Amino acid sequence: MPLLFILGILLVAATAALLTRAIALSRVRMASQLRQIESYGFNVGEDADASGGEHASRAAHLNELAARIGRATQGDGWFAPVTGIKLRAAGLYKLTPEMFHGYRVMLATGLPSLILLDGVLAGSFSFMTVLLMFLAGALAWSGPALVASSRAQRRMNLVDSDLPELIDLLIATVEAGLGFAGSLQLVADRFEGPLGQELRLTLREVNMGLSVERALENMLERCHTPSVRAFVRAISQGEALGVSIGTMMRNLASETRKRRRQNAQEKVQQAPVKMLFPLVFMIFPALLIVLLYPAIYQVLQQLGH
Repeated sequence: MPLLFILGILLVAATAALLTRAIALSRVRMASQLRQIESYGFNVGEDADASGGEHASRAAHLNELAARIGRATQGDGWFAPVTGIKLRAAGLYKLTPEMFHGYRVMLATGLPSLILLDGVLAGSFSFMTVLLMFLAGALAWSGPALVASSRAQRRMNLVDSDLPELIDLLIATVEAGLGFAGSLQLVADRFEGPLGQELRLTLREVNMGLSVERALENMLERCHTPSVRAFVRAISQGEALGVSIGTMMRNLASETRKRRRQNAQEKVQQAPVKMLFPLVFMIFPALLIVLLYPAIYQVLQQLGH
């Protein structure tokens, strides 16, 4: 009888241990998946110590407040939020359109309020204060969107510039016997800048369970340029038809270099037009002053006598 009692206790303890392990294992797996999801994008402060936890918590609360304000103040036209595609193209993976819109609203209302408060406290509230409030609000509202658009365009230009080198490396590895996914994994770490970030983000999506074709389509959504679109289409068609993508990528590399050369020629042709503004408003007035001032000064001296 005591032996059966001890055996029953052992069985109950084993059952409890197995249940605890199952619950803990599910939580561990869930935490691992959450870490993978949270790593979507690129964290700058991955090596931050415990003192950064409070800062991260405050940033999270601020982001939540901005998202609430953004959802409450969304509109059409001038008040339309910046799209998520443009934010991802600019490399702002952590910001949602609602959060970015909320920050714009906070900045556009906070900066004029500070100018108004300063004018009231200084006792010098005037038309100049109102004008400064208006200019500060307009700049705070349109400035972030312009910066995001400029950054997105600059990143896309860098992606198009580095894409032919990526295709050359993929051709070498694919023809050496590796599959496309293995080739992409091998060459991704060799690239820095926007193209390297997008490649590593694509590989993270593949590691999280997406197919290579779907991950490349997501990359095309983030980097919607002619070169990336041709690259993704070539890879998708090659994988769908089951043909060797070596020849397709050789032709694609040649077309990409031709497109990059045409873009460079287009920018060269646009240079004279862009030089008109500094010539007319900055250089020509200075030349006129230098050349005409001595003659005008002598004429005025003669007339004065």
